[in-house]
Amino acid sequence: MLVNTKARIGVFSIALGAYLPQFPSLKAEFEAQYDAFRRRLPETVELVDGGIVTTKELAQAAGDKFRSADVDLVMLQLLTYATSYNMLPAVRDLDVPVVLVNVQKKRSPDYENTDTATWLGELYACGAVGEMVADLERAGKRHAVITGVVEGGDPKVQEEIDSWCRAAQVRRRFRDTNLAQIGRPYPGMMDLYIDETNLYHRMFLYTKQFDWEKMWAIADEIRDEAAIHEKAQEILDTFDIEGGGTIEKVWEMAKYVVAFEQWVKDEQIAFIASHYDGFAQGKAGILDSMLIPAFSMLIKQGVACAVEGDIKVAMAMSILKTIAGMGQLSEMYSIDFEEDICIIGHSGSGDADISAKKPTMKMVPVFHGKTGGGYLTQFYPHLGPVTYLGITQDRNGNFKFVAAEGVNEPGPIFRFGDTNMRTRFSCGAREFCNRWSEAGPTHHMAAAAGRHIDTILKVGKIFNVSVDVIT
Repeated sequence: MLVNTKARIGVFSIALGAYLPQFPSLKAEFEAQYDAFRRRLPETVELVDGGIVTTKELAQAAGDKFRSADVDLVMLQLLTYATSYNMLPAVRDLDVPVVLVNVQKKRSPDYENTDTATWLGELYACGAVGEMVADLERAGKRHAVITGVVEGGDPKVQEEIDSWCRAAQVRRRFRDTNLAQIGRPYPGMMDLYIDETNLYHRMFLYTKQFDWEKMWAIADEIRDEAAIHEKAQEILDTFDIEGGGTIEKVWEMAKYVVAFEQWVKDEQIAFIASHYDGFAQGKAGILDSMLIPAFSMLIKQGVACAVEGDIKVAMAMSILKTIAGMGQLSEMYSIDFEEDICIIGHSGSGDADISAKKPTMKMVPVFHGKTGGGYLTQFYPHLGPVTYLGITQDRNGNFKFVAAEGVNEPGPIFRFGDTNMRTRFSCGAREFCNRWSEAGPTHHMAAAAGRHIDTILKVGKIFNVSVDVIT
């Protein structure tokens, strides 16, 4: 990604201190289990190690570490029974979920030959989980439980750990980067309008405002011909261009992409919401004509670029790009009632990572409903499972995620240069349209190949945002 972030995960384990002098073998056993647990967390996250906690004082010390590091999530390994004072001081001042990892070492007891130390150290599928959740609830903390086993491997446990880490990365990305708003939302699309101060308070995301005059001049100082040539070749490698593509044909576009990449790094931008409603003449017309593929090159590198000034769909695109590796701007296009299929897509910038084949770029004389004309890009999303994510707000400014899973099927699509998907939903096209619309998700949404609602639910829990699952 052009602007990198790394989730910070607070990790600690708890055990009842009274057991350790009674059963000396438990100390080495717990240290080995905790070390193995820490190694289960992916290298994509930064570990903030709170250690093995057996007293209130050790819990307080872990909490100091977690607060100082501004962790995005806490994972607590329950080694054996422990009282909740081992946990609460470590998390009471945090506003992130606590994931209780209740993983037993052995699959099954040897009932005849198990002594108390072995039971407590290797066979205690922790009876303290309910106690921990009860006290997290009373403290107003968000929580989740993962139960499983070490012996023989447990893919479900690893899948859940990895999913939580990807969800935590969304929080870190929102917290450490900025959103660029260029221009303003499309006039009259009031579903897109947003209070940027409320956005910062509720979702940690800071908005930087930019005028188009600055963007028109963004490439004026770009003179590194080797960098421009390399970027031009990358554009040709990414897109099939109608009428054929050459380095010379995309040179000016490549120059702007190089400039935008440097701007993104300098300003720490991971989200762009833009709309231009000017005369599209001179330098303005040049940039406007090539902005769709230029921003598509940024999306490819992890910067969510949304048309029509839609900040909320830029957020949805970034969430899916972070947890699924792709985030395609979409909206409801049409319904094929004969086939019971929803046609879903959008004109404008897109994500090459969602495309099953090389996307295309074509010149059109007019952008429908917008100023000027220029290059459109069409992507060809993978067939099979697909996830959609929309973000909306209620009358009090609270954010809400709207999510659905369907299946992209083969068949005819529109050929006028826009990305389209033929998506079948388990509830049927008509009912999906009803349910999705009733959730009020705004008219844009993001899409990613695969099934990702489980991770979206975790992102919602991390941000304390409700999630409407449509199908």
